[in-house]
Amino acid sequence: MTIPGFPDAAPLAGLIGGILIGLSAAVMLLGMGRIAGVSGIFAKATGVGGSGISRGGAWAFVLGLPLGALIVAIVTGGVDAQFAGFGPIIVAGLLVGIGTRLGSGCTSGHGVCGVSRLSARSIVATATFMVAGIVTVAVMNAMGMEVLK
Repeated sequence: MTIPGFPDAAPLAGLIGGILIGLSAAVMLLGMGRIAGVSGIFAKATGVGGSGISRGGAWAFVLGLPLGALIVAIVTGGVDAQFAGFGPIIVAGLLVGIGTRLGSGCTSGHGVCGVSRLSARSIVATATFMVAGIVTVAVMNAMGMEVLK
């Protein structure tokens, strides 16, 4: 299926991914009584923060993220991933980490779990993420970097 203006869009894959993310968030909330916020779980795994999950459970969750992506890549015949290099990835990761600590959560905690629970703080945080992303893409496109074609 080709979407006008988005020739590389994969709506079915996005739908399936969204269902799996929602299902995993529901399982975590109903099964463990815990919000599936990746930054908080990562903080627990590395020992820099606390949360209701055990440290072993946090490591299982954190390691399951790339392992799940690897399984999808193997099953589907690979993923065409492109990135700017390790320097920008490290800087971006550090900035995201700082932002999640300042914002008391990440996109998964606020955007998936918080918004679904109608948390006012999460709705504001998610709106902020979205506006910042839209502005960043607009600025980069204006600079000729063509993030979205």
